[in-house]
Amino acid sequence: MKKLLNTLYITRPECYLHKERETVVIKQGGNKLGQFPMLALQNILCFGQVSVSPGLMAACLEAGVGLSFFTEFGKFQAQVMGMPKGNVLLRRTQYRWADDEEKSVSVARLMIAAKVGNCRAVLMREQRNHGASDALAQASQRLAALLENIRHASTVSQLMGLEGEAASVYFGVFSLFLRASGFEFAGRVRRPPADPVNALLSFAYVLLASECASALAGVGLDPYVGFLHQDRPGRKSLALDLMEELRAPLADRFALTLINRGQMKPDDFLTEASGAVRLKDDARKALLTAYQERKKESLKHPYLEENIELGLLPHAQALLLARHLRGDMKSYTPFTVR
Repeated sequence: MKKLLNTLYITRPECYLHKERETVVIKQGGNKLGQFPMLALQNILCFGQVSVSPGLMAACLEAGVGLSFFTEFGKFQAQVMGMPKGNVLLRRTQYRWADDEEKSVSVARLMIAAKVGNCRAVLMREQRNHGASDALAQASQRLAALLENIRHASTVSQLMGLEGEAASVYFGVFSLFLRASGFEFAGRVRRPPADPVNALLSFAYVLLASECASALAGVGLDPYVGFLHQDRPGRKSLALDLMEELRAPLADRFALTLINRGQMKPDDFLTEASGAVRLKDDARKALLTAYQERKKESLKHPYLEENIELGLLPHAQALLLARHLRGDMKSYTPFTVR
């Protein structure tokens, strides 16, 4: 298993990044804010108006450090990519599978089953820790029934429909997980987030999607060609596929922890004139710091049977997917919470 490296988040406006020997230097208005060795970095994520020198871009490509750009609200804009890693035969296999619905469904079915199972695990955990409720019990039973339907789904459209129904059930009781005052959640609203909880979830999903894309590219797969999500210009479909099974354990529980432990307050958010809700700058920095710390936590992977950091879960799953496509494994083994 690879070593967990750091992700460098640039959130201050008007920052300029450049290369100095084998390090990344961050400046703002001529003042030096920091300097980090490239060997310790896996990704650099730039939010807002951040400039990067051509020399640093080239160094990132050579060193395999991901470099991505987002708006200050967390919307993906662009990524600097070098030569694809891995064997071209692996990517050819991926493209053939993506065009074959039977093969696509064989992988997507497992990913969606794992997603629904992990959502149900969040419900069960809530009932164990805070007592059962009729709403949670009914939602848990409904998700169990949907899991059975997912096992028999034979088309991508069927899977998408079942996934959507499961998400509706799960987010229908999500407000019951919130224990801090001042936070309300009436349902999942994506574009734009209409309340602080949705804003937190959306930002956590952006971070997770970036991690999944980097992990897939790192094992030689094309993050833009998926089995469940349809191809669309600029959409990292396979990264979104892989992300499905990791949403509940990595992103949702992270957002809930920030709220329930009081690390995020209602006044950490701003409402734009458009109605979009976003994190204030200081709160976003606190979130990114907490996210990096959480990535260092470890757990025993249910299939690999070894302790790995949470930040390496996307890499572990990308590796298992690549092995399956190469024919080294009979089936793909998604990540499930025990």
